[in-house]
Amino acid sequence: MPLDPVARFRRFARAVTAELGALDQSFLGRGRPLGAARVLNAIGRGQSDLAAIRAHLGLDSGLASRLLRALEDEGLVETVRHPGDGRRRILRLTADGAAEYAAYEKLSDDRAAKLLGGQADAGALLDAMDRIALALGRQHVEIAEADPRSAPALHCLGEYYAELGRRFAQGFDVSLSRDPQAADMVPPKGSFLLAYSDGLPAGCVGIKGAGDGTAEIKRLWVDPLTRGHGLARRLMTASEDRARELGIRVLRLDTNSALPEAVALYRRTGWTEIPRFNDDPYPDLFFEKAL
Repeated sequence: MPLDPVARFRRFARAVTAELGALDQSFLGRGRPLGAARVLNAIGRGQSDLAAIRAHLGLDSGLASRLLRALEDEGLVETVRHPGDGRRRILRLTADGAAEYAAYEKLSDDRAAKLLGGQADAGALLDAMDRIALALGRQHVEIAEADPRSAPALHCLGEYYAELGRRFAQGFDVSLSRDPQAADMVPPKGSFLLAYSDGLPAGCVGIKGAGDGTAEIKRLWVDPLTRGHGLARRLMTASEDRARELGIRVLRLDTNSALPEAVALYRRTGWTEIPRFNDDPYPDLFFEKAL
């Protein structure tokens, strides 16, 4: 008889709570609870707006204000005038706050390394952690323009090529494909968009511009652990919006029938099948969309 799913979930929740020290009054031995440490971490990672921090951490306004006040009283955080808008105030770490942030980072890294080092199959545990983090944090996935030559972009592209190699009967060799040049996927001709889950890349899509009001959608990929939550559709919508901003009037794309979920997405979202428009050896389906 299978174990009760609710009981399994609650066992997991208790284990995570205990491992993370969520109930400790001195998280990682630094003298303050986890909530205050998370606010300090958010500011240290570049978030300066209290409302955005509240939304990111899921805090109500009263608790967020109390945690912030405690950090200010310790001399770790200060409120200063926005450099570009004198009417706004932003949060930043003091010198002591930056030192405390660095201490937390080292302790957290050491704790993670120790936990992973004690596992017989750390890779399997990390895969499970990724699946949970992506599932629980799907509302907080952000899409932003990126350099297609950056490390996060190259990670996504590498995963994309590897997946095509597994799914195509003939395999996939990027050197045989009409791989777009990076210069065609940066403004003003095109763009490259990355989806980020808490700072880590979770998907990508490129706009390969021709400079004549037309462009191709290239390299749409989302982490398999995120699939089923609408991220591919979000990336496609974002790419169409960005194309309009670049003055692109017509988008085209090619794909392969070995990717039925991608084909279904294009057909559901208003793309029209058209005749072949390139000599790439891998695609067998071609689509167009007027913006």
